[in-house]
Amino acid sequence: MSGIQDLAEILKSLSPQLSAEQFVFVTGVDLGEEKPWALIEEEEGATAILSLPQARRLNVKASEIFARITLLVHSSLTAVGLTAAVSMALARRGISANIVAGYYHDHIFVPADRAGEAIEVLGSI
Repeated sequence: MSGIQDLAEILKSLSPQLSAEQFVFVTGVDLGEEKPWALIEEEEGATAILSLPQARRLNVKASEIFARITLLVHSSLTAVGLTAAVSMALARRGISANIVAGYYHDHIFVPADRAGEAIEVLGSI
């Protein structure tokens, strides 16, 4: 398994980067030709993470708009404690965090209006 395993090393190397795009989480929507940023299949139905422009093209009314912060550190999928450390740091400031892990990076979706504050928190870990 590639990627950094040591939590202390991961936390020193987070390098959070804020995406210029904003996102929404939707379910029960016909995506047509739109390719979601992520698609999560659950027993209750599929959840799609769409960019805000995609959601608008599909006429989806978004109740919550999220910013995506990518941790540029390449952490291992088997590393222990990253999700907990990040979510706890954000929770202490009252910022919700929806974390999606990819092979190379972790992506944190936070309320769009708190993105700057979330970047500050992550930069101070």
